[in-house]
This record gives sequence, structure tokens and C-alpha cells, in this order.
Amino acid sequence: MAQSLILGLDIGSSTVKAIIAEPTSGKNFVLHAGLIRQARGIRRGMVVDMDATVAVVGDILQEVRQLSKTALKNVYLRVGGSDVRVQTSRGITAVARANAEIYKDDIDRVVQASEAVNLPSNRMVLHTIKQEFIVDGVGDIQDPLGMVGARLEVISLIIDAFQPAVRNLAKCVELAGGSIGTLIFGPTAAASSVLTHNQKELGVIMIDVGYGTTGIAIFEENKLLHTKVIPLGAGHITSDLAIALKIPVETAEKVKLSYGYAVSGEVSTKDKIDLQKIDNEAKGAPSRRFIAEVIESRLSEIYELINKELASIGKERRLPAGAVLTGGGAKMPGIVELAKRDLKLGTQIGLPNQANFEFGSSSMVEFLESPEYASVLGLILWNREVQPRRQRSATGRPVFKFFRNFLP
Repeated sequence: MAQSLILGLDIGSSTVKAIIAEPTSGKNFVLHAGLIRQARGIRRGMVVDMDATVAVVGDILQEVRQLSKTALKNVYLRVGGSDVRVQTSRGITAVARANAEIYKDDIDRVVQASEAVNLPSNRMVLHTIKQEFIVDGVGDIQDPLGMVGARLEVISLIIDAFQPAVRNLAKCVELAGGSIGTLIFGPTAAASSVLTHNQKELGVIMIDVGYGTTGIAIFEENKLLHTKVIPLGAGHITSDLAIALKIPVETAEKVKLSYGYAVSGEVSTKDKIDLQKIDNEAKGAPSRRFIAEVIESRLSEIYELINKELASIGKERRLPAGAVLTGGGAKMPGIVELAKRDLKLGTQIGLPNQANFEFGSSSMVEFLESPEYASVLGLILWNREVQPRRQRSATGRPVFKFFRNFLP
């Protein structure tokens, strides 16, 4: 394999996914291998048992090591806890040269000025995403390089996270034998994988339904307007079913996957499920309608929280490209219909865009045919699409050097 291989690593609440990819001379990536393991020690995107997490990550990285030692040195790690926050910041600077032409160092200075936000000592900046530049009062400029003006401004979206949570996640990777190359916020990674330029231009919300959390990313005029992680996911549906049916969580997951539907009104009350056929120790024969009601209730709660986020930026029911559902939870039958009803938006399932990838192995085809892998594939695409070169810790030190201090 090539020497430029990278490893996308998504440590979720339910599974750990890894993708080994190789950038090409164009904009594509060659996918060489994909690995999946059951997660342990992670809850809602945060480490709750470091030993268990290190063991799982170590197992998957050991297999990566057999395929490519190079990829272990450049891990693109997903960060997805619900403690991540966003804020808008403005930077202003005078153009340095007498001829008033804007050079790269002017752009760097104004972006750095926008990063000067007050954060508590226990928080760190994950990304500084440029929304627009303003030259002498004229805004909506995407790239001011080479333009002429006396004053340069930028409006940036600052994404910051709880530093101990990120450190713990990164330390698990380091202890397992990996080296962090880039930290990437989960919803923006998934958006890179499934959204088209036209959708981002018109206005769209990407909803990544994971096991422990649901991430959203809202775009308009090709700008990221807002992003958030909601601490509810498909795993909460499983827990609800386990309580409602008085069955083990493992059995509830089987019931959800085999008989679940998101819109209860479309399910017959006469259709019964013999739980004993799924689990010999389970008792009862609930109707599929009852199971659908439990699922619908939890999903509607998630959509209600999403509507509140849309309303907070004035975009409720006002996104022409609608909603794009992705993540493992998006495979629930009826989830699109419920989203259309609750969000009042056109809705579709978002699959990874195959045009961005080439196959180094035929086994990789399945990764592009399911919404479950949108996030881990988005990790691969993010750095080329956005190039977050200014990731820094709250103290201003480069985040990659910062994490090297984790180990004794």
C-alpha cells in the first residue's frame, strides 16, 4: 500500500468503525479496508470505561497494523459528545500592504483574530469554520485572496468541546497504538459524506441518528449555519422497548430491528408478536402497533428537539432541500415518513456519495450502501474539503502536539 494512507476512526456508543483510505491525485479516495467491532466503555460519545475502550480500539488497530503501519500514524478521529458547543465570532484586520491587495497572511491574521474567543480553561476549540469574508463592508465573499481593500473581516463558526472528554477519547487511541492526525466533529463529518453542493446551497439539515446520540448540521448558501449533538439516539428506543415489554435489552434490540416501524398509525393492532419465538424466557404477545407507538414516541421527542434547534436560527420549516437522515438509526422503517410529518420538511435517506471514492477492495462496496457508515467515511473526506489547519487547544498550542503529552 501507499505511504500516504490515513485511518478514519469512529468510536461510537454501539460500534467502533475504521476505514483505511488513500488520497488520490484528484479529489477521490481509494478505500482499502473497513473494520467494525462492538464498542465498550463509551456512552453518548464519551469514555466511561477507559480500559474497556482501549481494549476494543487496540483490537481494531492491531488488525490495521497488519494491513498498514502508516495508517496508524495518521488517525482521523471523530469527536461526537453532546457537550460540544458552537458560537459565531467576528475577526477584523487592516490589510497590510500599501497597494491594498489581500494576501494569504492577511487572511490568516483575520481568521486568527476570529479565534480569539473567551473559553473556560476546560474547553478547547475543535474547528474554526469560515462562513464569509467582508472586504470594506462588502460581504458574502468566500475567498478574498487577491482582492483589493483596506479592511478585511471574517465571520467564523467556532466549535468547541469539553477538553477532558476529548483528551480521554484521544488517550484511548494513543494507548492503543494510534497517533492522532486530526480531530473532527461527528455531524460535520457525516455531512461531508452525504450532502451535495446543491443541497448545502439551497438549505438542508443533515440528521445523523446514532445509537447514543443524534447529530445535526444545518447548511444554507453553502455555509454551515449550526451544528449540535442531541443526547438521544436509537439506543434509547431499545431501552424504551425493554421497559415497555419487560424484556432484556438484547431481546428488545431484536424486536426493534425485526418488527419496528416509526409511524404507529400505519401498523395494524391485529398483528401480534410472540416474544417467546425471539427469546425463550420472554413472555407476552404485544401488538406491532404497540411497539410502533413506543418507537414513534421516542423519535418524535428527538424531532421536537431538532425543531427547537431549527427555530433558534429561524430555519424551522424553511429549508428547501429538506432533511437528510443518515446513521445506523436511519435504517428504521418509517423513519422518513415520521420526519416529514414532524419536521414539515421533505426528507430522504442519505447514503455516502460514491463519486468520492474508489475501491481498493471489493468488500468496501457495502460501506457505501448503508447510512450507518456515513460518519466514518466523512472523516476521510473532511480534511480535504475543509482543511481545518487551525485546530488548537484552549491554550493556543497546536492540538496534535498537545495530545502527544498524554502518555507517560
